[in-house]
Amino acid sequence: MIEILYFARLREQLETESEELELTSEVSDIASLANLLRSRGGVWEEAFGGPTMMSAVNQEVANPTTAIKDGDEVAFFPPVTGG
Repeated sequence: MIEILYFARLREQLETESEELELTSEVSDIASLANLLRSRGGVWEEAFGGPTMMSAVNQEVANPTTAIKDGDEVAFFPPVTGG
């Protein structure tokens, strides 16, 4: 089981701040998790089908090839800009 956290506009768009998900053999890294979430369709497809999504695993910045294992906390958030 992994815990997935959603931040900023994702939280609003998906109308949830977190969820728990049972890992399957098809989910092994950030990219495959994002693909699984995108496959839910609707707002999920919109949220995960657009520009690059930032992610973290166990509070460390991750990239699409970062591995995910049982017990991990995965966070998704939109890119941050500042001025």
